[in-house]
Amino acid sequence: VAMRETEGGNIYGDFIYRADLIAEKLAQIEERSPLVVEEYQAKLQERLTNLLADNNIKVEPERLLQEVAIFADRTSITEEIVRLKSHIKQFKAIIATDQPVGRKLDFLIQEFNREANTIASKANDYTMAQIVVEIKAEIEKIREQIQNIE
Repeated sequence: VAMRETEGGNIYGDFIYRADLIAEKLAQIEERSPLVVEEYQAKLQERLTNLLADNNIKVEPERLLQEVAIFADRTSITEEIVRLKSHIKQFKAIIATDQPVGRKLDFLIQEFNREANTIASKANDYTMAQIVVEIKAEIEKIREQIQNIE
């Protein structure tokens, strides 16, 4: 019994560590997200200016803003970030209980993966994609540990 309690304490500590690590990486993504839209706007402006300059046509600012708005909407990851933050809070609350939590955690970790995958598919940015890979690696480590608990 003492060994199981010690092992449980170690697993608990590992869960907290990894959940906090995921939250830190998620904050990096959240910080980077608006910059991706700004970079897209600058690149689009430059491309259009270069393409249209040959024919003496100027870029219409309204049209450019419309395209950037469409891009921003399509790549918005705000919902996924909010949900993943919520899942992290739920995860910490569940592991703090004295009840069997294995199945709940198994389901919740699937939700972690779902949100991470959606962020990756919408990211449209190499740096953010790298951070998502790191998040997914931590999620996988948690998932493996969940298999060892009741």
